[in-house]
Amino acid sequence: IPFSGVTGGSSGIGKSIAMECYRQGAFITLVARDEEKLLRAKKDVEKFAINDKQVVLCVSVDVSSDYTQVENVIKQAQEKLGPVDMLVNCAGTALAGKFEEMEVERFKELMELNYLGSVYPSRAVITTMKERRMGRIVFVSSQAGQIGLFGYTAYSPSKFALRGLAEALQMEMKPYNIYVTLAFPPDTDTPLLAEENKSKPLETKLISETSGVWQPDQVAKILVKDAVQGNFSSSVGPDGYMLSALTCGMSPVTSITEGLQQIVTMGLFRTIALFYLGSFDSIVRRCMIQREQSKAADKNE
Repeated sequence: IPFSGVTGGSSGIGKSIAMECYRQGAFITLVARDEEKLLRAKKDVEKFAINDKQVVLCVSVDVSSDYTQVENVIKQAQEKLGPVDMLVNCAGTALAGKFEEMEVERFKELMELNYLGSVYPSRAVITTMKERRMGRIVFVSSQAGQIGLFGYTAYSPSKFALRGLAEALQMEMKPYNIYVTLAFPPDTDTPLLAEENKSKPLETKLISETSGVWQPDQVAKILVKDAVQGNFSSSVGPDGYMLSALTCGMSPVTSITEGLQQIVTMGLFRTIALFYLGSFDSIVRRCMIQREQSKAADKNE
């Protein structure tokens, strides 16, 4: 991966992915909105240089607002560092809340940033990739892009959308030797998760706890390896593996082994999933009953 572009590269998983690529000798363009955070991230990434030719370029732009702007900054980056070999679409945000309590604007905002924010940069690099007949495009979805959970009525659909995009784009790009990777990271210890936890409904917290929290560098290592190998799906840990096998549906398959594993495990994983879903439903029910009881107690006082 001689030259990688990473959107959302100023913090969290995006920054860890940039570090991982830099560690492997890549040139990097970091794309994010906040210039200060970008410059701090640039310093952090530069520590992992393995030769003195490597460069980290910073580009401050909102990847979801204006396609022409995104196209221009990517064109400038490619003029400086040459064509992008791997684009990692990591720009995104998370928000949890009950459907009727969330501001209506939030649904549009999440769709723009999490979905269009991945469409625009990909659209800007694809022509050059097709001409060169090589390239990797990574979409960072989420485990909430594989299963719709309580509290994620705005977030899940914006991450589910990336799957449709990745599958359709992979079918178009395969003859050109361009490989698309769709990554489904679990809860990861990032500033975004900390921010999201402030407003997360109790139900969402309790359901998320069944899966645990991963470190961004662990997630980045797996994701970069999958992308370099050209794997369509990238998951982390046993839970992630099970979710990806369960929800593979009509997704492209990377190897015969992967296809066979999906066929063999499907029945077993669906059985386990039913138990999980049952426990999620009972969490939601318990929370509702507790809430009603405390309301009744307040009235009685």
